Amino acid sequence: MLSNQKMNSYLKEIADLCGITKELTFHIARHTFSTTITLSNGVPIETVSKMLGHLDIRTTQHYAKLLDNRIRKDMENLEIKLYGSK
Repeated sequence: MLSNQKMNSYLKEIADLCGITKELTFHIARHTFSTTITLSNGVPIETVSKMLGHLDIRTTQHYAKLLDNRIRKDMENLEIKLYGSK
């Protein structure tokens, strides 16, 4: 298991190679993974919580910010289920 310091060093090296100027850390990578990659693509928060190794879903909820477009998609899906296709 790599330490956060070593992981951050590797991420900085990758960012430099890719021309990324924003700060890139393990914490930021976890947050981006949980919000942008999983939750915004429909992965249930319970699954994301397990993937991140959280024992309590409330910990995951701190990471997770509901994106407006995700709420819109969920409501559209609910409408289709209730009333059929548009």
